Amino acid sequence: MMNRPKFFEKFKNIETIFDDIYGDEEIDFHLERWAGLIEIHRNRYNDASPRLFSAPGRTELSGNHTDHNGGVVLSAAIQLDTIAAVTQRKDGDENLAEIISEGYSPVSVNLSQLKRVEAERGTSDALLRGMAASIVRRGGHIGGFSASTSSRVLKGSGLSSSSTLEILIGSIFNELFNDGRFTPIELAQMGQEAENNYFAKPCGLMDQISCSLGGVLVIDFAQVNTPVVRRVNFDPLCAGFTLAVLDSGGNHADLTADYSSIPAEMRAVASVFDAEYLRKVDKKILMSNIDKIRERCGDRAVLRALHFFNENCRVHSMVRSLKRGDIKAYLEGMRQSGNSSFCLLQNVFSPDHIANQSLSLALALSEGFLGEAGAVRVHGGGFAGTIQALIPKSRYPKYKEFIEGYFGEGALIPLSIRRRPAGELR
Repeated sequence: MMNRPKFFEKFKNIETIFDDIYGDEEIDFHLERWAGLIEIHRNRYNDASPRLFSAPGRTELSGNHTDHNGGVVLSAAIQLDTIAAVTQRKDGDENLAEIISEGYSPVSVNLSQLKRVEAERGTSDALLRGMAASIVRRGGHIGGFSASTSSRVLKGSGLSSSSTLEILIGSIFNELFNDGRFTPIELAQMGQEAENNYFAKPCGLMDQISCSLGGVLVIDFAQVNTPVVRRVNFDPLCAGFTLAVLDSGGNHADLTADYSSIPAEMRAVASVFDAEYLRKVDKKILMSNIDKIRERCGDRAVLRALHFFNENCRVHSMVRSLKRGDIKAYLEGMRQSGNSSFCLLQNVFSPDHIANQSLSLALALSEGFLGEAGAVRVHGGGFAGTIQALIPKSRYPKYKEFIEGYFGEGALIPLSIRRRPAGELR
């Protein structure tokens, strides 16, 4: 191991911290990465001892597009994270919060104005302002800070870069100004509010909870605003597999309308039965009223509702498979989840861009290569972006060579499970 940078001498357990965050990745790489960010921050703000924060990306293992209708999901935090060196402002600009991120335009928000700014829709400024507003609404405190950040959660990767940033910002406000009073679930709820109301993108709560809590989680949204969360003991590497996502290089045009159509159609079906969410509808009653639903909502809405109910059952089945160590059954559940997303949920390509079906191609090629030895499925919101693959470790090098021959070097991103919650390093 390289000589530990002087800054980390105060962390007696930095090896344990990094093991919980980054798994088996080289510690030297991360020591150098953090030391570089600290040096940049020192030169920028003349602070050689900033406070350090990390928030992970997330991967969805099963439960595709069910959280927003009271469903059940299986998800995990991953080792790819956004890190921050932070200095509290005390120079007369206590209302200014700024974030300078490597490779992105600076973010600067005056916290004396917390109302939504329409011109900020879809920007990181909106997320920062929205998180601050959510904390104040809950009786918390906010204040100015300067943050230098660096991220390995690439935008558009399907690993939830927006939720990662929301939880990072929430953790900064929580630790600097609120003595850590807000729980990870509360920070996740704030993140959802910021994304829905300020960033103006509809989303459930799975991403934010996964980024905030760490580990592998079963999240039951039967009570949408107060989900029940359970931890699951699962490490793909220990089971002999590499978990990865493949960036298909698809068209990342504005797909908000495609995303929002899914919760809207599911709720339209629920409204046929005077329910707010599909989870409040009995499947047997739904099945006996399909003609009525087709007439009011259309066939696609029926198919998406069927996906919802099947996917909820599948999550429970996959969790039982993990508990008894039956990886073969887990793989079959993963394949079924992918097939349901493709055929019923219909989020593998955009109906407005049918010539661009890079996800479909990535799935077909991967299934042909892996056969029943592994499994693949659409990852995250869908329509463009990434697929998820579970590959036997012995076949990973050949699969990487094969699939990157079509989608480019570096397109396949290996993942490991992050055990440590988001927050301040200490």
